[in-house]
Amino acid sequence: MNTLIHIVDDEPDIIQLVSIHLKKAGFAVQGFPEGESFLKSLAKARPALIILDLMLPDMDGFEICKLLKSDEHTADIPVIMLTAKGTETDKVEGLELGADDYVTKPFSPKELVARVHSVLRRAGKPCGVLNVGHGVVIDPDRFEVTIDGACVNLTAVEFKILLFLASNRGMVLSRERILDHLWGNEKAVLDRTVDVHIKNIRAKLGQAGNIIKNVRGVGYKLQP
Repeated sequence: MNTLIHIVDDEPDIIQLVSIHLKKAGFAVQGFPEGESFLKSLAKARPALIILDLMLPDMDGFEICKLLKSDEHTADIPVIMLTAKGTETDKVEGLELGADDYVTKPFSPKELVARVHSVLRRAGKPCGVLNVGHGVVIDPDRFEVTIDGACVNLTAVEFKILLFLASNRGMVLSRERILDHLWGNEKAVLDRTVDVHIKNIRAKLGQAGNIIKNVRGVGYKLQP
């Protein structure tokens, strides 16, 4: 399964922005607009890392961090505080409560993803490496795909398509959505281009290529 990141922030745009960049990096993401729903969710799913806003509508982020770090079941989950409160006093308080990093708004999404990777590495947790079955492992950090330890020579576009499918395992992705993911509004290519890339990816994966399924009339999905 993808490494799960929880984002706790009362600004939907922030959750969406951070989610987009984390998913591109190979993470699974779940967002929460306030503290109570986030705390309740911990009984169902344990994230590898938490990105926590300090100014929430129902609870103070410092208090949430304190609760997490005082509970033996959640104390080892890394926390990155993401907030507009950027004074030295705020940063010191957050770090003293056990936060692993402190990022102030406005922020660079790419830098935040880099901080996530760094914190997870320090914590000894997997950094978005995806094991998708049949010996296929995708490492977004290294921009590398291996089968049973042997490297597969994919082009940059092929790698991005495979990573996108793997990050949305089991979901059917239309050709249009894949094109949007690759090129956004700048795309000026035909849907059939995706078919060609998929064919090449399957060929390079060999027998493992059958993990990519064609859903007739819709698109593709990765289904180990």
